[in-house]
Amino acid sequence: QLVMEAEFWKSICFTFFRILLGFLSASIAGILLAALSANFLIIRELIYPMISVIKSIPVASFIILALVWFPSRNLSIFISFLIVLPVIYTNVLRGIQETDKQLLEMIKIFGIPKKFTIKYLYIFQVMPFFQSGCEIALGLCWKSGIAAEVIGMPDGSIGEKLQQAKIYLDTKDLFAWTFVIVIISLFFEKSFLSLLKKINIYFERM
Repeated sequence: QLVMEAEFWKSICFTFFRILLGFLSASIAGILLAALSANFLIIRELIYPMISVIKSIPVASFIILALVWFPSRNLSIFISFLIVLPVIYTNVLRGIQETDKQLLEMIKIFGIPKKFTIKYLYIFQVMPFFQSGCEIALGLCWKSGIAAEVIGMPDGSIGEKLQQAKIYLDTKDLFAWTFVIVIISLFFEKSFLSLLKKINIYFERM
């Protein structure tokens, strides 16, 4: 019955694209911050407390605090960003730090340009760590994004539909929307990981 309604698809698009935006923004920020932290100790020391705080504070607390500063319409973007950032940052930083030191010494000796070092060494070394981080972060960002919408109740979101189903004790709608969330989350995860594999293959062939 829900599939036949236009509002059903609008709610899916509303939530999906906001959580996707939060995830992609956090991934880009995490990679850039990890690269800076690997090269500059002072940046790593400044970022570490922030990442530790984000990891330790419960998601519900972040959501309630964020409602003070952000409109509920964009709350899921911010919460998804916060949840994904520490995971991507930590994994990418670990990947950079695990880069073979002997290969780096060889690159310095032969004077290989930085762009080739990034392309042919760092990308291959870091990619498995990034993929591992994405596998964890993809599920977390979807759960936290939906939780943000359930609390903030932005108009036209999946979270609002879940909250309405709870208020009106509409069990069948509650199960239906939960099933939809699981399906979209799996689709989101499988599609992104498949894209990463294709990107990895592309770099291997270059």
